[in-house]
Amino acid sequence: MEHLWAPWRNLYVAHSHEKGDVFAEIARSSDDEANHVLARGKSCFAVLNLYPYGTGHLMVVPYRATPDLEGLSDDELLEVMTMIKRMKAAVTAAYHPHGFNVGINLGAAAGAGIACHLHVHLVPRWNADANFMTTTAQTRVHPTDLHTVYTTIKKQLDLGQD
Repeated sequence: MEHLWAPWRNLYVAHSHEKGDVFAEIARSSDDEANHVLARGKSCFAVLNLYPYGTGHLMVVPYRATPDLEGLSDDELLEVMTMIKRMKAAVTAAYHPHGFNVGINLGAAAGAGIACHLHVHLVPRWNADANFMTTTAQTRVHPTDLHTVYTTIKKQLDLGQD
């Protein structure tokens, strides 16, 4: 029998899965590295997803909590999309994905894990990246840890490669 070691998944298993607004907590924090915050703007920030679908999966989150698009001003929406564009460029320079999924889950019924605070997912994709583990074992295998992903993308942002 083969064993697959993924100790970073213990963060998910051990997490209390509280329904609070973790995005508001991250927005108030000044410890960007500990929270995996890649960039901050006037009305939004980019943060790595702690439970990613793949390497480089991140989210852009408005500082102001609202469950839907109508709750954001046009300026906030523009900055969210501009931040998505900037993060896409940095992830592309860092990991060279073949494509991206960009999406918003509005409401718990649509799959929003934190339905009270709208956020936009940016998920890098590679040809044939959905392997048998996701299909048969409902498990995703990540080739690297969050801290390494954070420093790799952050380096691209710092170099101005975005």
